[in-house]
Amino acid sequence: VLVMYSLSIVLCAVVAVSRAGVLAPAGHVTPVLAPAAHVAPVATRVDEYDPNPQYSFTYNVEDSHTGDSKSQHETRQGDVVQGAYSLVEPDGSRRTVEYTADSHNGFNAVVHREAGTHPVPVRPVYQAQVVARPVVQYSSPTVRLSTQAPYNTGNAYSATYQRQH
Repeated sequence: VLVMYSLSIVLCAVVAVSRAGVLAPAGHVTPVLAPAAHVAPVATRVDEYDPNPQYSFTYNVEDSHTGDSKSQHETRQGDVVQGAYSLVEPDGSRRTVEYTADSHNGFNAVVHREAGTHPVPVRPVYQAQVVARPVVQYSSPTVRLSTQAPYNTGNAYSATYQRQH
């Protein structure tokens, strides 16, 4: 009996799946014609390869408020890049890194360190306000006990039944 129920369920599922796409639309469908879209022309300009790229840049920061002092300069001629950057470290010394990079030797850097003339002023560390430890107090909830009055108290309703003849 179980096999028959299983077969009938499978048969119903197959029929439902096969009929799913055959249903006719509920109403009349009007075709919509869209206007022809004109496609913008595609850019065909190709940037040419520069066999000898060149650039040069520098920047410098001197901030007396924060004590920030750093600089960098870099140049490129073809495949050779040369440059240097420097910064003032927290102890007041100046670190300078000079570097070169090319396709034959790779990246090479030389680090120089100059003793500081004056230490960079350090701002004081924030001191948190000392707060007393909170006093932990435990309190137990107030318990109020009440008893339910028994059902047999109070005035009982009574009536006498008299049979009428």
